[in-house]
Amino acid sequence: MINLTLNKKVIIFGFIFTFFSSFGQSFFLGLFNAPIRNELGISHGQFGSIFAIATISSSLVLIWVGKKIDDYNLINYSIFVIILLSFSSFFFSNINNIFLLFVGIFLMRLSGQGLMGHTASTAVSRFFNKNRGKALGITWLGLSSSEFILPICITLLLSILSWDKVWIIISVFIIILLPIISLKTIKTINLDSRESNKSNSIDEKIKHWKRVEVIKDYKFYIIAANLLAMPWIATGIFVYQSFITESKLWSDFAIPKAFMAYSIMSILTIFLAGSMIDRFTSRKIIPFMNIPLLLAMFVLYFGNSEIYSFILFGLLGISNGLSNLLGSSTWAEIYGVKYIGGIKALTTSFMVFSTAFGTAIFGLLIDKQLSIETIAIVCSTYIITMFIILIVFRKQIEPIKLVN
Repeated sequence: MINLTLNKKVIIFGFIFTFFSSFGQSFFLGLFNAPIRNELGISHGQFGSIFAIATISSSLVLIWVGKKIDDYNLINYSIFVIILLSFSSFFFSNINNIFLLFVGIFLMRLSGQGLMGHTASTAVSRFFNKNRGKALGITWLGLSSSEFILPICITLLLSILSWDKVWIIISVFIIILLPIISLKTIKTINLDSRESNKSNSIDEKIKHWKRVEVIKDYKFYIIAANLLAMPWIATGIFVYQSFITESKLWSDFAIPKAFMAYSIMSILTIFLAGSMIDRFTSRKIIPFMNIPLLLAMFVLYFGNSEIYSFILFGLLGISNGLSNLLGSSTWAEIYGVKYIGGIKALTTSFMVFSTAFGTAIFGLLIDKQLSIETIAIVCSTYIITMFIILIVFRKQIEPIKLVN
């Protein structure tokens, strides 16, 4: 990495951190659902309740811890996050009762899903101005890559090792590899570092909002409500995929195979959307973000053949790619980058909370004996309502330009 430009080093750092954020993601922790439940003797419902409460708790703590990235140089903050992730992984290997399960999930959701992704996206959003979209696109490929690679690797490891030993391996791997990568990539980065191009003044011409100011801005909640549609709806579909399989009379392998379409479309969307953001800006693209998600709900409602599982997850993959990129770049465009860490901590917390909300609302609707088709209508209603509100106020979604 000695011969790489600083721009490329920051992108590598972002890619690696989003890849390792997968250890706290729902898809990864779900791989250990069965062995942990069997060892602790708890039901699906109990595991789901503990998972939801721990996730909500982590989202609240993230608001405070995530803001600290604005107060420290990136290398120091990153080392803290690495140590926390490694410790959390080791702690997870020692779970032997329900209380420790709650603490373990809380730590993994905070350090993995929360702080690793938050650190990566904040670092890249702050550092890049002109090429922010493309840089974030490559960064979020880290998570898409992990979604494609890790389920196979972990399934293989679980066939030869106990689940707790797998987590010990993860912990050691994190504490050895990530500090080296961080030191080789972002050691010289400080809070004022920016990409090497002639457009560094772009962010200096707009107002840089503090988090307390953002919280009072009504536009923030309109944008956030649209950005959160994908996390809560997709989480509900992922967590209750067996319910969808049973409802549609699909085979047990229909949705696992459909995840290939999800990963491929997510990656393709990230590649294309990054350049589009740099060309047209995030605030021009964001009204179209949830159209693929709305189409996915139509497929969920009307599609009964197994082939529709691929279409459903392909559309979810498009929405995922757009959501990841726009969820990072939009805030930097509108509110500036000086205090972006605190703003991103708040929005990441909202995202984490929405995943718990999705799990809870889907479960509640299923318990009420609602069909998956009716649930699709509920989701569609939310998407359309938030879309209409966004369109009404779209002309106000602009940064405040400073007068020289």
